[in-house]
Amino acid sequence: MYVVKSPLADADLKTVSEALQGALVDLVDLSLVAKQIHWNVVGPRFRSIHLQLDEVVASARTHSDTVAERASALGVPPDGRAATVSSGSGIKTTPAGWIKDGDAVGAMVDALGAVITRMRGRVNATGDADPVSQDIFIGITADLEKHHWMFQAEHA
Repeated sequence: MYVVKSPLADADLKTVSEALQGALVDLVDLSLVAKQIHWNVVGPRFRSIHLQLDEVVASARTHSDTVAERASALGVPPDGRAATVSSGSGIKTTPAGWIKDGDAVGAMVDALGAVITRMRGRVNATGDADPVSQDIFIGITADLEKHHWMFQAEHA
C-alpha cells in the first residue's frame, strides 16, 4: 500500500531508499555514540570534548531528521528503531564505562570516518537516481567532514 507515491522510477527509488535508510541508521547511531561518549568522557580536556560532542549530536540528529523526511517524501517509511540501527550501523561498538579524553577523541575520529566513508558511497550511488537526495548527502558529508577534521586536529 502506498500512502505517498514517489515520482522516481522503481529502480531509482530502490537505490535511493536503500541509501536514505542506510544514512538514517548511521546518523542515529552517530548521535547515540557521541552522546554515550559525552556522558562518560574524563580527563584534562573533559569540558572542551564534552561540548564538542554535543555539536556532533546536534548535527547528527538534524541530519537524521532531514534524511527520514526525504524518505517519507518519496513514499519510503524510515526505520530508526533500535534493532534496525544496531544491526545496520557502520560504526564500531562504543566501550562501556569511563573513557579517557584521548580515547574519546580517537573513537569519534573512527566513528565519523566510518560514517563519512559510507555517506560518500551514497553520494555516488544517488547521483543519477535522484540528484535531490544526492544533494542532501553532499551537505551531510561536508558537515561531518568538518567535525572529523576538528576531532583529528584534537587527536594529533
